Order: sequence, then structure tokens, then C-alpha cells
Amino acid sequence: MEIKTVGHKRYQASYGRYLEDFELGAVYEHRPGRTISEADNTQFSLMTMNFHPMHCDAAFAAKSEFGKLLVNSGLTLAIVLGMTVNDISGKAVANLGWKEINLTAPVFPGDTLYAESEVLEVRDSKSRPTQGMVTVRTRAFNQNGVEIMNFIRTALVPKRGHGVGD
Repeated sequence: MEIKTVGHKRYQASYGRYLEDFELGAVYEHRPGRTISEADNTQFSLMTMNFHPMHCDAAFAAKSEFGKLLVNSGLTLAIVLGMTVNDISGKAVANLGWKEINLTAPVFPGDTLYAESEVLEVRDSKSRPTQGMVTVRTRAFNQNGVEIMNFIRTALVPKRGHGVGD
């Protein structure tokens, strides 16, 4: 996080990074982690109209191969994506896309997730000279270090001096 001096002994945190701040191969460890509660899972499932009993019916889930409720994968993706914003897309003009979203292990209420993103590509935009594209691979892990998800994402990021509020 960049800190900008705004006066004598007064500093303002800057959210996100400019295009020039990204380096190919750099890995950002996103912190803090996030523990997912059963209430988070139920509320998200109801809000998104995903009423699959594996997310909201403990008696049904108890009879499954997992023996307990599963966290809605849409919620898992949303939380992991959110964890990356400060480091990857906090200054972004837009998300340009996600690909290869892989769910590699189940997530249960009570699990704590951690994530990291590796910079795969940084390039200037051909049509927007004050912006560029950053592509990262994000991997998420539970509290036991088991990878639970990975995806590739590209964001359109401004160059220094061309962001909102610059």
C-alpha cells in the first residue's frame, strides 16, 4: 500500500496499485484471511437464490459424502476475489475477465481462507495510452494450507498520474 504525505505528520493510505507498480512474477500474499461462517453461507445462498440443500439444509448435508454443509462456491469466489482487491485491482478502471476458475477442494463453514496472486503479465493498452492490463493467477488456501480455488483474472489499471483522484 502506498502512503501519500498530505501535510506535516499527516499521511493518507492509497488503495491499490498503478500499472508501473506491478512486476512480472511478483506474488502478493493477501491478508487478512477470512473465516466463513454458516450465517455468511446461508445469507449468500438465499440472496443469490441458490437453494441447493448442500448449502442450507444441515440434515440433508449430513447424509452426503462430506457429512456437513458446503460453502456456496459463488461465495467462496466472491470472498477470494475481494481479498485481492487492495493489492491487484484497487485502482482498476475495470475487471476485463476471469478464466480457468477451478474449485480444487471443498470449503466448509468455519474454514478460514487465505489467498495469493502471482503477476503473469503486465502490458500497456493499445487503445488507452494512460492505462494497461495486469493479469494474475490467484490461488486460495484453507487454514490447513490446502488449495481450495484458483483462477486467472485480468484488470485494466491506470498508469501513475491517471487514476481517479490523481
